[in-house]
Amino acid sequence: MVVIAFTSVFFPVASPPPNSSTKTSGNLSGMPARVHTWGIKLKSSFGSSRGLQVTAHLQTPPKVNGTNVGVMEDPKSEDETMPSPPPVTFINQLPDWSMLLDAITTIFLAAERRWIMLDWKPKRPDLRVEPFYYGRLLQDGLVFRQNFCIRSYEVGADCTATIETIMNILQETALNHVKTLGIQGDDFGATPEMSKRKLVWVVSKMKVLVDRHPTWGDVVQADSWTAAGGKNGIRRDCLLRDCKTGDILARASSLLVMMNKETRKLSRFPNEVRAEIGHYLVDSPPVLDEDGIKIPELDDNTADYVRTGLTPRWSDMDVNLHVNNAKYINWILESAPMQMLESHESAPMQMLESHEVASMTLEYKKECRRDCAVQSLTSVLSNGAGDLADSGYIECHHLLRLEGGPAVLKGRTEWRPKYTKPNVNGRRSAS
Repeated sequence: MVVIAFTSVFFPVASPPPNSSTKTSGNLSGMPARVHTWGIKLKSSFGSSRGLQVTAHLQTPPKVNGTNVGVMEDPKSEDETMPSPPPVTFINQLPDWSMLLDAITTIFLAAERRWIMLDWKPKRPDLRVEPFYYGRLLQDGLVFRQNFCIRSYEVGADCTATIETIMNILQETALNHVKTLGIQGDDFGATPEMSKRKLVWVVSKMKVLVDRHPTWGDVVQADSWTAAGGKNGIRRDCLLRDCKTGDILARASSLLVMMNKETRKLSRFPNEVRAEIGHYLVDSPPVLDEDGIKIPELDDNTADYVRTGLTPRWSDMDVNLHVNNAKYINWILESAPMQMLESHESAPMQMLESHEVASMTLEYKKECRRDCAVQSLTSVLSNGAGDLADSGYIECHHLLRLEGGPAVLKGRTEWRPKYTKPNVNGRRSAS
């Protein structure tokens, strides 16, 4: 009896409705013995030796005047048509824990993935991998620091970061500094008062000194701050360090002025804007001093090579709808083909492969829009103290100008030999 009672809890047997008028068999509880539907008779019998037998006899519906007529069933009571409620058991009285179990499983899986990312260590101990690169303010907001990882698409054929990559890192750090301070307006780097007056920052002059180009996978640390830069501008200084060793990789100093987005002309420094950023200006000398060397403006007679037909692509535009200042570097560094470099006495063959940029000075004269056509002029020269080729250094002068128009940019670059050549693992070997 105990076994029967225990079994009936988990496997209940349906009982017939209390007021049912259907005749049921004594052996099969709840199942009608005979059901007549459209002439189909089901006869069930339960025998000790033959078990359950179900016999169906198909009867042809009667015809009246050649038309089939269905057999009317006996009217059923309301208790027969309503479904019987499910039996009450121990199982269906338990609450549904599936949703709670799914939520707990999701939380544990997310925590496990987070722990794997934080606890993961590279197989090589000399590699430093940081999963997050959030910037932070230092010295009461005067200095902004942010880490960057050199990606595979940011290096050249020698696995070192290009000069354009370094420029982009410095620009990104400067923009994030303004955003983190909470004085970001509608445009990149612009304050709310500048946005009201349709003013944006543009680079007027920039100087970059590269001590060592980082390689693929290196994590670099960029520090950026601003200082007063004359009557109508500000100076932005940046330091780029190796996160692992702390060595300085690059130094940059740039002068920024304001331009009106509608008139495309330079603007004076409004007092309201000066009040917004005056608390964050550092009273310190620039990281790179002015050398006082004037960059000559090249022409067709003084240039070793002139390349025409350079047109900006849509991807070269920035939010101010002119060519980004870092995009000019590709035009001035790669516009001269290899035959020009080979033909000049002081330029070794394949200079782009054997030399790297050591320093660069750029003076921006005019903005370049989407519909502009640009010419690139380059000259390779020596200094007065002796041939730069003797020490392996090469100096170049550059000019970008609109076709049939004024100059867009003047620049000077210095190149040094690649004494060591890094591989994909970050190690350097003799070139």
